[in-house]
Amino acid sequence: MPQSQPPRHPPSNQFHPTNPTASNQPPLPCFSKSANLPDFLLTALSLFLFITAPKHHLPPRALSLSSPPPSTNRRFLRLTSTMSQNPNPNSTAFPTPQSLSDWLKPRLPSDSFASWGTKPGTKNVHNLWLELADGETSLVDKSPPIRNLEVVCVRVLYNHNRVLIESHQELSDGSIRKRGRPLSEKLKSGEDIEAAVKRAIKEELGSVIFRGNEMGNVNFDQIVRVLMDSYERKVEERVSVSYPGLPAVYVLHTVDAFVEGLPEGEFATEEETEYEGCDNVVADEAVSVKRHFWKWVPVDFV
Repeated sequence: MPQSQPPRHPPSNQFHPTNPTASNQPPLPCFSKSANLPDFLLTALSLFLFITAPKHHLPPRALSLSSPPPSTNRRFLRLTSTMSQNPNPNSTAFPTPQSLSDWLKPRLPSDSFASWGTKPGTKNVHNLWLELADGETSLVDKSPPIRNLEVVCVRVLYNHNRVLIESHQELSDGSIRKRGRPLSEKLKSGEDIEAAVKRAIKEELGSVIFRGNEMGNVNFDQIVRVLMDSYERKVEERVSVSYPGLPAVYVLHTVDAFVEGLPEGEFATEEETEYEGCDNVVADEAVSVKRHFWKWVPVDFV
């Protein structure tokens, strides 16, 4: 009885058109030297087949940073993750406030953008341009854009049972902006937290601290004590009051501090250095804070 022959299997490297996973790409056809085709035609045909073969082995093309993949998490996580995916079109991209305005206009609701600097308590595009130029703010290119910034919040304490809050501000356009929060200031790019706390105290409370004294006669480091052990950090996402229609992600750095020589009752301070060192022409067009109004409240109020 003749032995049954085992079934024949195609070579492992044979191309299976119905099973694309069997091989990354079809093998190049092999022509013998005895073929009645000129050598150059064989070479050209082989090259053509190689170029047109599917490139399954290539990795997928990277996603464009201008279109970050949507997150499946909640909106807050989507915004914070976008901060690292989509770098800021920083101040070098906007040589003038007008160029920034032209960039923002098609990306923001028209009624919201039109209220910048005209609605009481808001700021204008010159303010945002100065923030970008000074390294205090960055923007994520989305519609609407997302404003990213870091802020120090200083809880100035009095006898451990009261904390200083800013009740409201008087702006350069004559409007009043309600606050109801502790002293706060935007960090500059790369600025140390403790240095930012001291700068914030000096800028916003300095007119009271140094009142009646020459600045050289007051040792600022002796009258201001920053309690870095109290440091807390959190992230908040909300639409900015200063720039209606522009969502913002705030990284808040909260620190307690003691400041000697402050009045025990309600008082006001003047700020003269909000845009010190900035373009004077642009600063003159920006809405600035002229006076801060302060009061002491119980610690558990904040």
